[in-house]
Amino acid sequence: MKRVLSIFALGAAIATAPLVLAQSPPAAPPAPAAAKPQPISQPVGQPPSLRELSASFEALASRVRPAVVQIFSTGYARAEESEDSSNTALLSKQTSTGSGVILTTDGYIVTNNHVVENARKIEVKLPTRGTTRQAGMTLAAKVVGVDRETDLAVLKVDGRNLATLALGDSSRLRQGELVMAFGNPFGLEGSVSTGVVSSTSRQLKTDDPMAYIQTDAPINPGNSGGPLVDAEGRVVGINTMIYTRSGGSEGIGFAVPSNVVRNVYTQIRKDGHVHRGHIGVAVQSISPTLAKGLGLTQDWGVVVSDIEPDGPARTAGVQIGDVIQSLNGKPVESASQLENEIYGMAVKDSVMLTLLRDGKTVRVTVPVHEREDDPTRFADMVNPEDNLVPKLGILAIELNEKVADMLPELRHEYGLVVAARTSSAPYSGGELETGDVIYEINTAPTLSVKGLREALDKLKSGDAVVLQVERAGRLLYLALELE
Repeated sequence: MKRVLSIFALGAAIATAPLVLAQSPPAAPPAPAAAKPQPISQPVGQPPSLRELSASFEALASRVRPAVVQIFSTGYARAEESEDSSNTALLSKQTSTGSGVILTTDGYIVTNNHVVENARKIEVKLPTRGTTRQAGMTLAAKVVGVDRETDLAVLKVDGRNLATLALGDSSRLRQGELVMAFGNPFGLEGSVSTGVVSSTSRQLKTDDPMAYIQTDAPINPGNSGGPLVDAEGRVVGINTMIYTRSGGSEGIGFAVPSNVVRNVYTQIRKDGHVHRGHIGVAVQSISPTLAKGLGLTQDWGVVVSDIEPDGPARTAGVQIGDVIQSLNGKPVESASQLENEIYGMAVKDSVMLTLLRDGKTVRVTVPVHEREDDPTRFADMVNPEDNLVPKLGILAIELNEKVADMLPELRHEYGLVVAARTSSAPYSGGELETGDVIYEINTAPTLSVKGLREALDKLKSGDAVVLQVERAGRLLYLALELE
């Protein structure tokens, strides 16, 4: 606490110092008859630019805050191991709080998936300061859909004439641009902090196509799901995570770019889940050695190293060895940049590639196709209340025509698809994998999630469970023993 106070004190000293330096030396007192009162709105010695900046911050905060909500989530997660042997519960009740931003007047809200993950009850508290009778109200919310890969979720409350914010264009952000982060850190409602864009595209993992906006605007636990806005009050990102050693803000925060948010939000509202796109190419960043060995005319950019047979790029005429110079008119400087650009695009979009091939410029238009191996394509279609099978540690969905279309041809028209797994399974033996289709439990057909749960509830610890599963086109038996 002392460290925090000292930092604020330093900020106050810096802010007030210019006021002292700008003041003129005191003049001799004027005659009483000539005295004129100074207007309160124009204090002597205060620079007009500082007044204007402060007024801009105030106006922006006043405009943005009514659309930022506090989210309370209650659910169940795996219980921590306890020395008390009587604690046999697989799940324990947990509560969490976060933030969200209203995008439509009738109550569609974007937040982080981790704010509402495993929730059975979600409540949204509207800002206490507002212009409608709903200000300060707490409303029940339902999950429209989630996307674990981007850590985004879309909620819906029953509201009318709610304050909203518009999604901006994150591709226009520039390093050093002023931004403000809104949310409810540590449950402190309606907080705002200010900073700059530290990086417009920060890739946290080399094999992850997701790139974040990095900011030094203070972000703390509870800010998750709140908006990062630009000077015009447009949402340019959704605050998601921080790098920290202390547990609090250390000036390194990350937000999901608004262009990714728009893509995910639009698809979830339309289909309930997200379709991932690709163009069927593998690329590598060009190094001087690579350029020399391949005889390339430039030692920067990206080169096509592989093409998916019968994929969209192959059909459009892209060839191995092509140098991709630009995508939709934007210069391509690295493999990660190209992957990030395509990652944020919707299925059925098209990209125009400018290629360099044998010293000649070639332009092709490539449609974005759905990625078939998306590991979260089923997880986005479930919720813990309806789909959790606690004794197997999985979330399962019943096979129907829509789900079957997302899988290779199956042996049966019934069964349960493993959509996701919990952190650890409460059994010993073989392991279920995401995408497995369960056809039988101890020779009895599995027709519904409810039926599978009931069959497992009849068994006791130590009983054998044999599941007939189809995995990657092959049938197999998984022999398990309940703990």
